[in-house]
Amino acid sequence: MKVRSSVFACFILMFEVVGVALFLRGFFPVPVKSSFSSKSRLSDLPAEPLAGSPPNSSRLPHPLFRRVVLMLVDALREDFVFGPTGGSDMPYTRYLVEKGSSHSFVAKARPPTVTMPRIKALTTGSIPGFIDVVMNLNSPALLEDNLIWQAKTAGKRIVFYGDDTWVRLFPKHFMEYDGTTSFFVSDYTEVDNNVTRHLDSTLKRDDWDILILHYLGLDHIGHISGPHSSLVQPKLLEMDNILKKIHSSLVSKETEGSLPYLLVLCGDHGMSETGSHGGSSEPEVNTALVLISPAFKRKAGMEKPGVVEQVDLAPTLALGLGLPISQNSVGRVIPGILEERSLRDQLRFLHLNGHQLSCLLRDSMPDYEKEAGFEQFRVAEKAHGSWMKLYLEGNTSEVLTNMGKKVLKQYLEALAAMSSALSKQLGKYDMYSMIAGMVFVFQLLLVLLLAMPEALSSSATVDLPVLSSLLSLPFYLLCLLLASVHVLVCTSAESSCYFCSLSWGLVFAAVAFSSAMFCILISIATRRLPLGPTVHGKSPLRSSAGEWSLSELDVLLLAGTVGHTLSLAASSFVEEEHQTWYFLLNTLCLAVFQDVCRKYFREQRRSGDEEEHLLPSKDSHSSAHPKQEIISEKWLALATPPFTLVCCRLLRSLNQTGVQWAHLPDVSHWLNSSEHKMVLSLLSAFCLLLIYGLVQRRCSPVSKVALALGLLGVYSYRAAVGNVLFPWQHSGRTASKGTVEARFVYVFVLGILFSGSKDLLRSQIITADAKLKSRGLWEIYGGLVLLVSLLFRAHNLPVLCCGLLIQTLMAQFIWKKLHYDAAQITIMHYWFGQAFFYFQGNSNNIGTVDISVGFVGLESYIEVPAIFLTALSTYAGPLLWACHLVCYLSSERERTPVAVSHGCYCLALLRSVPAAAYIVLVTVLRYHLFIWSVFSPKLLYESMHLLLTAGVCVFFITMEKSPGSSQS
Repeated sequence: MKVRSSVFACFILMFEVVGVALFLRGFFPVPVKSSFSSKSRLSDLPAEPLAGSPPNSSRLPHPLFRRVVLMLVDALREDFVFGPTGGSDMPYTRYLVEKGSSHSFVAKARPPTVTMPRIKALTTGSIPGFIDVVMNLNSPALLEDNLIWQAKTAGKRIVFYGDDTWVRLFPKHFMEYDGTTSFFVSDYTEVDNNVTRHLDSTLKRDDWDILILHYLGLDHIGHISGPHSSLVQPKLLEMDNILKKIHSSLVSKETEGSLPYLLVLCGDHGMSETGSHGGSSEPEVNTALVLISPAFKRKAGMEKPGVVEQVDLAPTLALGLGLPISQNSVGRVIPGILEERSLRDQLRFLHLNGHQLSCLLRDSMPDYEKEAGFEQFRVAEKAHGSWMKLYLEGNTSEVLTNMGKKVLKQYLEALAAMSSALSKQLGKYDMYSMIAGMVFVFQLLLVLLLAMPEALSSSATVDLPVLSSLLSLPFYLLCLLLASVHVLVCTSAESSCYFCSLSWGLVFAAVAFSSAMFCILISIATRRLPLGPTVHGKSPLRSSAGEWSLSELDVLLLAGTVGHTLSLAASSFVEEEHQTWYFLLNTLCLAVFQDVCRKYFREQRRSGDEEEHLLPSKDSHSSAHPKQEIISEKWLALATPPFTLVCCRLLRSLNQTGVQWAHLPDVSHWLNSSEHKMVLSLLSAFCLLLIYGLVQRRCSPVSKVALALGLLGVYSYRAAVGNVLFPWQHSGRTASKGTVEARFVYVFVLGILFSGSKDLLRSQIITADAKLKSRGLWEIYGGLVLLVSLLFRAHNLPVLCCGLLIQTLMAQFIWKKLHYDAAQITIMHYWFGQAFFYFQGNSNNIGTVDISVGFVGLESYIEVPAIFLTALSTYAGPLLWACHLVCYLSSERERTPVAVSHGCYCLALLRSVPAAAYIVLVTVLRYHLFIWSVFSPKLLYESMHLLLTAGVCVFFITMEKSPGSSQS
């Protein structure tokens, strides 16, 4: 079966997406969970070791607190409270920390540092799986054992106000609640006022036991303008006043003889220096935790906060309220809250925590008895029993006290060791699903590689032996073999496997497809190997002698692509991947400059035939120009590579990215400071004018007007939200959400896209007009540029501007004049797209994803548009360069009709190789120290990029010239 190479590449990518999705489902582990029962119950709690008589055998300590108020301030990183500015930003909180009855800690959150997984950690004590980053957008009900369920079951009355993620996680658990959407990040005022407006009436009442408040404003300010924004201090002061109001109310209601209250101030995650979160940097994982209660000793002065794990809060609150610890909790009780209780109660609390951790350890690790923490707990439990025997006999000597303190220390050491062991075992990998997905992807990659000679031939068709493979005996034998393996694995697997849970229809389809791909692979390989690469026409990589011929540029492009793929095996290269692409791009510019010099200086004395023979490729032939035009063209071509180098160097300074140097000041910080707003305004206006000049050249008159008005709307939107200024505006003007201005731009974006789509359809269906098709393509590209300019922050407009300028110069003076073939141009576009991804300020850290762009022009959170806008903004660099590739190859009349097919195939290959290699690397490195902080986020980025590339390849197919169309 013969198919066009573009169609072949597109289908390969689509099936690779399915294989990678299966791999992801197996790679991101299910968190450690106990299988004894669904929930912990009071009746399941163990007795005190050797407690003696039956009435005392299961004695439970009394609760430590009568009421608990949990005030969770989203993105409250530790230096906001404990740092140098904490005294002025949060004066009352700082007073309680320094001189009040309180305990202060730096609570370390585990990555991913996004809200929903952090709420799970705070309420279950478990470490959520990394895939919860995706689930964060649509949080389902939390079914595993958790503090909220335990409190409701025990009859505690719970009131909640704030982030509606809690309402979705715990439906029907709250006596009273009012949820606010957490994703509309441009609102940092009403979102908190909607919480505070309930406070006065709620604090006066006595009909609740637990009050949970989740404030989102600080997090939203971080997403909008970063942690050093002038908006941060007023927001922290607002939170401080709210804490003061709550504390004063609790103090006024305190009565003699009753249990004390507990007021908890904490953050779910921190905030990076760019204002986002999701990664594993210190500002993102270090959060403030302040416990305030009259049950604690009053402080004499400022003490350095201790360090605890965020998951430690769940068992601490459970024991403080007299509730069972959640079964899947890996946290340990914070010892400070027990300091005023009797030694017997302290030991009992630690014993309950140790018993729960030992049960979880026993259930999740086959060789649990070899764990040092488990053995330490058994020793401590035995010593506890001996202490209890002496205690019940009435012994009151100092020896008993010293012995009790020793047991206490043993318990604390055992808890630390068991908690650490459980935390390291984040979950159990689904190896069967991982291997199935990996085999699937590698089969497709090998077929793609073996089809290269045919795919890049002059006919651009691939002959796939589909029918012969499906009718062959090996196909049926392989189906039987794989089905048998599947049954064997699924019946003997100790843990649940996702691939085994699929219906037999889906499994049979997967088995049949894998068997067919294996037979096709063998058939193509046997066809290739004996006689060498046989193609239907001349390959662009072959010389006239029939042997493979690679130019110097080809060697650089291949070596750079392979070298980058190999570099992904090192965590440092993943963290600082932008450095790899910057280096490759600079080297590419120098190689192109060498080709330009060779054309215009070394080869100008040679004959036309010799010059044509030495050029990198022969896709087209240059036409004669007047002498003066040739001279100016020569100098412009010579200036293009150095100009590109200068642009890239300036863009590198715009946004610091990566990990090692992300904290250093950059040009974007300077531009975004309030004193340089006028400079940013002038720069933005200049960039928008230049964008118009570069894009409008190929648009219809109507689209030109729409583009001009749209770019004016972009500037108006940025002025409305306070990023830039109009000449008549004052810098102290109150910013708005800019909803009207953004929607004004959306109207023109849709208009330009509609106009371009109409021209494309007319050229494809009604009349085969190449000019009409070219204009339609460039108008669609112009619409995307207008949309990206709206989504980009004001300081990032130079990135878009430089990208368009480089595209224009390279297309006019390099790719066309040096006659580079479609494969070379595709690789160059891919390299530029990757570099511009990092020029935007992106990295392989989830924290650099700017989710605020998902709400440009929206009054409330709407999931599909928000995801689309966020993905488009994040991958704007690679997408715009890929779309430019389609437009350029389709509109160049002097190119062969198969240039688009060649480009589509090369783009698919460029994405498939690193994606396939990376899933092997993360499988091998799945127990690496940085697997969750470095390699896993990169895996998500690679998967998303693969999905978007598959969409771009579909666009390639629609734009491809029909095989029968003649060259114009």
